[in-house]
Amino acid sequence: MSQPVPPANQPNDAQPAGGNPYAGQQPGAPTGNPFAGQQPGQPGVAFGGAPFAPPAPARNNLGLGLIAAVVAAVVAAGIYGAIIGATKHEIGYAAVGVGFLVGFAAGKVGGRNPVLPALSAVIALVSVYFGQLLGEAMIAAKEYPVTVSELFFDHFGLLNEAWKADADPLTFVFIAVAAVAAFSGAKKAAD
Repeated sequence: MSQPVPPANQPNDAQPAGGNPYAGQQPGAPTGNPFAGQQPGQPGVAFGGAPFAPPAPARNNLGLGLIAAVVAAVVAAGIYGAIIGATKHEIGYAAVGVGFLVGFAAGKVGGRNPVLPALSAVIALVSVYFGQLLGEAMIAAKEYPVTVSELFFDHFGLLNEAWKADADPLTFVFIAVAAVAAFSGAKKAAD
């Protein structure tokens, strides 16, 4: 095994500064270690440059937020309609869930756009309304020889009249609470 050759100005048996052969180097001289000047706990600064920043998330994107809100509204209206059709009752927590889901999806995807909470509240109103209509159609399809799609698409006026006849003040409270939940969900998801 070979021994390192000491510098010419030092005797053979002397080690510089505590046994470190690199201790005598000039400050700021390149050492071959790209992390040499880094402080402990500091993020990795490789090769003398700043660390790479992560890509910025898509924020304040109104179009994507609206698409996410509409998709969430369609899914939530279908689930809410199925719940109403199965139980034959409107459930307030489900309406709140519809509103919050619509607002959360809009805020999470669309970001902090100031228009998004208001638009998600309107979309949630429509979603709860169509969910209630779908539930009404499911209830009627169990009693009459007609399918849900026939009621919904061919006899929409009749279905709307049945919804109006069954609507009570609590129905409109559920719709309003869903809008408030959507507004709040969009605000919270954007933070």
